[in-house]
Amino acid sequence: MILALTVVARQLESPMRLFHILVLLSLTLLMREPLGPAMAEPSATVPAGIAGKDGAPMVLVPAGPFPMGVPPGDRDGGRDEYPRHEVQLDAFSIDKFEVTNGRYLEFIKATGHRPPQHAKDPSRNLWQGGLMPESVADRPVINVDWYDAEAYCRWAGKRLPTEAEWEKAARGTDDRRFPWGNVEPTHKHLNYNQRWIGEKTLMPVGSYEAGKSPYGAYDMAGNVWEWVADWYDPIYYEKSPVKNPMGPETGSYKVIRSSGWYAETPLVRIFTRVKSDPLDRNHSTGFRCAADTSANRNNAQ
Repeated sequence: MILALTVVARQLESPMRLFHILVLLSLTLLMREPLGPAMAEPSATVPAGIAGKDGAPMVLVPAGPFPMGVPPGDRDGGRDEYPRHEVQLDAFSIDKFEVTNGRYLEFIKATGHRPPQHAKDPSRNLWQGGLMPESVADRPVINVDWYDAEAYCRWAGKRLPTEAEWEKAARGTDDRRFPWGNVEPTHKHLNYNQRWIGEKTLMPVGSYEAGKSPYGAYDMAGNVWEWVADWYDPIYYEKSPVKNPMGPETGSYKVIRSSGWYAETPLVRIFTRVKSDPLDRNHSTGFRCAADTSANRNNAQ
């Protein structure tokens, strides 16, 4: 555009007038240009380097407070889900989807880790003889214990989310009851209230657009229960630190969150807590990973 205007301007009276016109035209074009990347609105995307070795997409959960535990007025919470308390978290990223069998296979190929197998009942296995059928590649991995999940996240350059991180990623900063809001769950929101029929019991991750959380994480209710980092303590909420709670230092059980494919409506709540033996491998529990943001890592150095 400047070149075309220069041709026109050369037909005018003098070189000095040409110079003035070009300056004015240049300033006008600069003012009309959109802001560069440094001036653009920030986006809720995962910072560079956070995706991890497994290449799984992640969503960013910004720093700030959120209400944890049973919302005011609710009467169906368990004793271990009270009191509602405000928690302040640093920014972090969390997997957009539950870890799939396909991604878990890459972990096994790279590390020689054992395949996911039910500890007691072979009819509950999706993998056969250590081999993964292609038909389950995009469904969440099951039959993994807490140590399997932790090993995968560590291999991927990530970690298991804390219980507080998991709940904030699922509920956002308000007192909603479900990841999608307060509308009672339906089969448009999640995979639940099912009986075991093999691989088709589970749905491919990301199947429920209507059920995603405020930050864009899928299957935070239904499909599979999810291991988190924390040891279980039924009265932890009464003594939890306000900032970045990590759970008890020791314990006998780990916490699982979300709800599985068999869960009925009363369990499909963001704040449901369940204790589980960290060595338990069953056909309804999987996991997803989390990671610190680049800013958090830089501040820690």
